Amino acid sequence: MRKAVWVLVAVVVVALLGFFVAPWVYGTFIAEDDAPAATVSTEGAEAATGELDGEWTVVEGVEPNRTAAGYTVHEILRGADVTVVGSTDRVSGSATITDGTLEAAEVVVQVEGITTDSGQRDNQFRTRVMDTATHPTATFALTEPVDLSSLPDDGIGSVTATGTLTLRGTERPVTVDVDVLRTGERLVASGSIPTTWTDYGVEPPNLGFVTVDGAGSVDFLVTLEQN
Repeated sequence: MRKAVWVLVAVVVVALLGFFVAPWVYGTFIAEDDAPAATVSTEGAEAATGELDGEWTVVEGVEPNRTAAGYTVHEILRGADVTVVGSTDRVSGSATITDGTLEAAEVVVQVEGITTDSGQRDNQFRTRVMDTATHPTATFALTEPVDLSSLPDDGIGSVTATGTLTLRGTERPVTVDVDVLRTGERLVASGSIPTTWTDYGVEPPNLGFVTVDGAGSVDFLVTLEQN
């Protein structure tokens, strides 16, 4: 009888260690931050050629300025804070520049294509979090003109863009600082929009010992070519 009691105690202890200690070990010693979202790079950049004015279209781009968009969030795992970055290259868009002013611009992201290093996380993101079957795209649309006259022909310039961000079918006005590089006949632009998920009807997952912070960012890097 005494032996059976000790066996039962041992089983309970092992179960408790697995529940409380294993997540802490994972979060503290195993889990690693993802690489940050891509931003404009001057690696391999060329002096600007051609005219800035015209109609521009988002293209695939080349490394290190390959077009991508997605999100950055923090997962909190038993007190350990891990940065998670999801991204996709399924991005389209266009821009119109007239007399050195960005008159119109739109970036459209196919949300279902956003992935991380975890298939389980991605499935939660596509279904319960973002409901991509109902809301397949996320968009940023410019609402105010942007003066581009200060952009250098060589190197990165910065402008501020005001527009509407649409996530999960909900629109909100946003302002974002955008880094812009003119390289050859291309434009490369990147930005990160601070985002509180519940503002868009997005409930951050809470799976017990793993929770997602209520704020993060929507990130983009786009390469454009003239039509």
